[in-house]
Amino acid sequence: MTLEGLVQEALDGGISVETAAIVAALPVDELTFLLAAADQVRQVHFGPRVRLCSIVNARSNLCGEDCAFCAQSRRAHADTPTYPLLDEEALLGRARAAREAGANEFSIVTSGLRPSAAELDRIARVLEHDTGMQRCVSVGVLGREELRYLKAAGLEVFHHNLEAAPRFYEEIVTTRSFSVNLGAVRAAKEVGLQVCCGGIFGMGETWEDRVELFRIIRDLDADRVPVNFLHPIDGTPMAGRPLLDAREALQIIALARLMLPTKPINVAGGREVVLGPLQPMVFMAGATSILIGDYLTTKGRAAENDLEMIRSLGLTVEHE
Repeated sequence: MTLEGLVQEALDGGISVETAAIVAALPVDELTFLLAAADQVRQVHFGPRVRLCSIVNARSNLCGEDCAFCAQSRRAHADTPTYPLLDEEALLGRARAAREAGANEFSIVTSGLRPSAAELDRIARVLEHDTGMQRCVSVGVLGREELRYLKAAGLEVFHHNLEAAPRFYEEIVTTRSFSVNLGAVRAAKEVGLQVCCGGIFGMGETWEDRVELFRIIRDLDADRVPVNFLHPIDGTPMAGRPLLDAREALQIIALARLMLPTKPINVAGGREVVLGPLQPMVFMAGATSILIGDYLTTKGRAAENDLEMIRSLGLTVEHE
């Protein structure tokens, strides 16, 4: 497998599952080769542009789902704050702060399988305000009518992660089937929303699982792909798992770029703790976006540090 051949296959529509398996099996000392290929593909389709996303944990804890990685899960005993859905002014305040920090997109995130009718109405009222960013929600599984309702209010992007490939998914979530997640993504696509759909890596899945997840995301034609890394949190079933090796994390990002050459890839949860000083290399690995600010239950680093990192690499935040 040559560098030129790998790049050309990616540019021709994405590397095949067979080639992806070869990429996944590359030893760590081949990482430079892999990053060179991913970086070329990124530059062809995206140039120096970087997008910044921000989220708000709009309703914390109060969740009936049992996701093994999550501090808000019903089987977690983490030190996580509990509060109902924030009011409209609080949500708008967080959105304005995200915009001031440089975000291009802002997402309202709620714990649980789905919001109540009253909560959905409150979210819709917030979406009616144009804050100068793309408007996104991550609110569990919604039906088509609920999605149309939010779209009419101003929703542009629906976020719903698949978490992991079907084989491994069954080991980490039992309260919601993988097919339910697929249905949520397909429903959002059908009503004309952009879909942000990815997974979490470093939970114990195999490389075969990772290739399969990206294949499914490609088949769904997700509009953007968040790549999260497990940050083991005390009180969760995965508290004792070791952190993913930073080089392996970069290899996962590169795999995503080569399989999904035209899709924005957002490096999100776990970035700081897993990648540490190698964070600037996410763009060489093929990422086109990062999540700035805090995460759902863990702190991120200051947005100005990320902006300085981006500029020092000769990259440009999209709205600048």
